[in-house]
Amino acid sequence: MNPTENYTEFLNRKSIKDVPTGKTCEASECHEKLFDFQRLIVAWAVKRGRAAIFADCGLGKTMMQLEWARLVGGKCLILAPLAVSSQTIREAKKLGLTITYAKQQSEVSTNITITNYERVEKFDAEQFNSVVLDESSILKSFDGKTRTLLIEKFAKTPYRLCCTATPAPNDHAELGNHSQFLGVMSSRDMLATFFVKDGDTNSWRLKGHAQDAFWQWLVSWAVCIRKPSDIGCDDARFILPPQVINQIEVATNYKQDGLLFGHEVAGIQGRIQARRNTIQTRVEAAAKMTNGNEQWLVWCGMNKESEQLGKAIADAVEVKGSDSVEDKESRLLGFVDGTHRVLVTKPSIAGFGMNFQNCHNVIFVGLSDSYEEYYQAVRRCWRFGQKKQVNVWIVTADVEQVVVTNIKRKELEANKMQDAMVEHMRKLETEEVKGQSRQRDSYASDTATGEGWTMNLGDTCDWTPKMETDSIDFSICSPPFASLYTYTNTARDMGNCKDEDEFFVHYKFLLPHWLRVTKPGRIAAVHVAQIPAMLCRDGYIGLKDFRARVVAEHIAAGWIYYGEICVDKNPQTQAIRTKSKGLTFAQLERDSSWMRPALADYVLLFRKAGDNGIPVKPDVTREQWIEYARPCWYGIHESNTLNAAEARDEKDERHVCPLQLQLIDRCVRLWSNKGDLVFSPFAGIGSEGYQSLLNGRRFIGNELKPNYWKVACTNLERAHNKRNEGLLFQA
Repeated sequence: MNPTENYTEFLNRKSIKDVPTGKTCEASECHEKLFDFQRLIVAWAVKRGRAAIFADCGLGKTMMQLEWARLVGGKCLILAPLAVSSQTIREAKKLGLTITYAKQQSEVSTNITITNYERVEKFDAEQFNSVVLDESSILKSFDGKTRTLLIEKFAKTPYRLCCTATPAPNDHAELGNHSQFLGVMSSRDMLATFFVKDGDTNSWRLKGHAQDAFWQWLVSWAVCIRKPSDIGCDDARFILPPQVINQIEVATNYKQDGLLFGHEVAGIQGRIQARRNTIQTRVEAAAKMTNGNEQWLVWCGMNKESEQLGKAIADAVEVKGSDSVEDKESRLLGFVDGTHRVLVTKPSIAGFGMNFQNCHNVIFVGLSDSYEEYYQAVRRCWRFGQKKQVNVWIVTADVEQVVVTNIKRKELEANKMQDAMVEHMRKLETEEVKGQSRQRDSYASDTATGEGWTMNLGDTCDWTPKMETDSIDFSICSPPFASLYTYTNTARDMGNCKDEDEFFVHYKFLLPHWLRVTKPGRIAAVHVAQIPAMLCRDGYIGLKDFRARVVAEHIAAGWIYYGEICVDKNPQTQAIRTKSKGLTFAQLERDSSWMRPALADYVLLFRKAGDNGIPVKPDVTREQWIEYARPCWYGIHESNTLNAAEARDEKDERHVCPLQLQLIDRCVRLWSNKGDLVFSPFAGIGSEGYQSLLNGRRFIGNELKPNYWKVACTNLERAHNKRNEGLLFQA
């Protein structure tokens, strides 16, 4: 902790945000040929310095990236897919810009240079002031080596821009790659911060309380737009014509070996084999459709399909992966200009970046399982600027119906998620792009009191400094372990820390005040558990010694480390709850080198220096003390807690986990007298206070989350009534 940093400064620094690194720019400075929404986005991206433009097909990403390069100044390198470079050079002329297509550094001759991703190693990143990744979503298609090369090569480039179509909100790989390339946050940190992985699956999802923070973080460096009105501009010139999808199912006699019926295709290999065995039938069907004078764009996925289509269709030009870059560009641009009537190629070759609004007839001769590949291929023609109805024909063999069904399912899911994302982000994004102020999360503060108890609503680092010196007889609590967005989304929550280091910086703001309010010679009992290290977050699987760091920080703050209790845990219960591979029977039988014992809890005891003015006379017999004096406490049932269901928020990632009442009971009776004041800086739903009141103590607690605070007040009042009823019966 910086000794000169106050708490407010720390909270501002802790908030997850990406500070702009660009230069002042107004929309009015952009070229007049840009639409109003394009000018707003470009001006915002220039001010950001490092930004992403996630704009749907046909919204003019090329024009925006060129204008961005002009305004940031200096030398710019644009990296683009094969065959897109010539199209970009054409677009540049509309803005009066001259850009150079170069294959290596020595050929750079103008301020803006464009090349293909495959040639990036031949350029010196230090010679450029800015870099643009055109169709940047292909980052996730590259192997790890290429992605790492791009990220590391341009890590020091002052200005960075990524341009691609709007990503799916759950495509964490694509979002993480962009964030890491732009220097906003590493992909691993993004996952650990905002996402959660359920069990041993490979599926990630946004944490409940992280959703608002995630969108706010995302719009701070990325614009996601499907149409101009998403940021408050006019859609009049960006309304798409109709799209009609037709499916032609070609009957075949193909039957996969080992299966009874011809319409059964098992697994990916089965689908590939079925596709190979039905090429001729599908090609013949596609060829019949292309007769006439209109242009046709024919997509295929196999070399054999491409070869046969090129022969079967009159006036067809074929673009293959083995063609030279020059031949590819010549044929693709010839199709754009109308020189070639029919283009046959693969989505992997021309499915990204090309503008084919000149054509409104599309044929897929078979489909892969990739919805993104299908979507991008359709959007080469069905994009803003298209004037005619776009007709899409999908020609598949009858045994490929499972692939078509899969693509349709993915399309429905993607559209639903895109709608949700744009709707969620629309207001935030409009404010960000237009530079409007944004209302931050509100912070609630309140106090409730009853007979023998006080509950403060708010940040314990605000409330504890206000408490009276030497007023607390005994403290017991369970600090929120560093686990982002488990229960709230505020920076004031100690659980909302990116890592253990940040947690302990936050914790240090509490410790000296906690020590001050404690009476000399009295004890604070702190419940902790060890924290598992996760591969996605920490780079390895193991344990981090959270317990030891809590001890060290208390000592550094002036506490005396006085003792500890190990609390036994049921390994099977823990295995079910945590899904840890080190506790499962399956892992035991597969490879026991990953096995480890269940993780115990600990109660750490800290004492304030000085003499205790009033001796503690515990409510404990000698026989009980023999049991409590053991280094490990057994018989603490994990289910022996207050009912937490009424406090649980639907966004909570974990069930509310209050301390066990048995554990609190032992501690309160051992280290406090009747009538003493017990304190919990993290009171939750009031478990510590509940048990303290039942044992004739008084209680004061601080709790940040309003839901928990309300339930805590109810529980404390119940405890008071319950004790009074007991005393009445005793009388």
